[in-house]
Amino acid sequence: MAAEADKAEDRADLPPLILAVAPNGARKTKADHPALPMGAAEIGHTAASCKEAGASLIHLHVRNAEGTHSLDVDLYRDAIAAVRREAGNRLIVQVTSEAVGIYAPEQQRAMVRDLRPEAVSLAIRELVPDAAAEPEFARFAVWMKAERIAPQYILYDADDVRRYADLRRRGLIADDPPFVLFVLGRYSKGQRSQPADLLPFLTAAREAALDVQWSVCAFGPKEAACALTAAALGGHSRIGFENNLYLANGEVAPDNAALISQVAEQAGMAGRVLADPDAARTVLGME
Repeated sequence: MAAEADKAEDRADLPPLILAVAPNGARKTKADHPALPMGAAEIGHTAASCKEAGASLIHLHVRNAEGTHSLDVDLYRDAIAAVRREAGNRLIVQVTSEAVGIYAPEQQRAMVRDLRPEAVSLAIRELVPDAAAEPEFARFAVWMKAERIAPQYILYDADDVRRYADLRRRGLIADDPPFVLFVLGRYSKGQRSQPADLLPFLTAAREAALDVQWSVCAFGPKEAACALTAAALGGHSRIGFENNLYLANGEVAPDNAALISQVAEQAGMAGRVLADPDAARTVLGME
């Protein structure tokens, strides 16, 4: 009994583990995997199966009729409605504002203003590429806070971490509580991530005295190892076909839910309790 009490106390020191599914991304198609969801109905079914597997958030991309990346608001509304229909109202739906070389910052902001999603991911280097972009972004950040839109800031390397910390310190980012994503191995050879790729991010965050909720995403078959490393160190994880098609044993995953399941089933080994959508909303200050 004492051992069980100690185990429960250790897990209570960390927030519930938020597993986000990123089921499709901006570039992959069914040529990459036949179970990759493209349309709204498929996205809805994937959201439901991944919620059942342990996901509490879906990171949402939509595609146009040609199957390419889009920030079209009507496509987003259709996909969000499908998620709500299939997975219920509590699963967090986070849309992407990713440019993919197509959209300018003003178009990315316009999508968010029109859609008013509950959550959105934003790449610092896209939305605030230089000092000249800071005033407009600061106004946008204040508007998101007033609209109760939960941002997650995408950071690709240690320099991005330092830039984010500087923007927060100067009051140009209005995110409370702050939530960031560390993209592991984005510039590695073949985009194959390793758990050690997390270390420069954590070092930069510590040196900048950042106190944030953080998550990771990783490329390739060590995605689960990266996710569990993050979990053991107090972070969260984004998992799915957007960045990886492989199970930890090297086999191609049958679907996104299988990728979520293999991490969810091992969360206890990392000292974490899984967050359901309600707990995730509490952790992210969305209640």
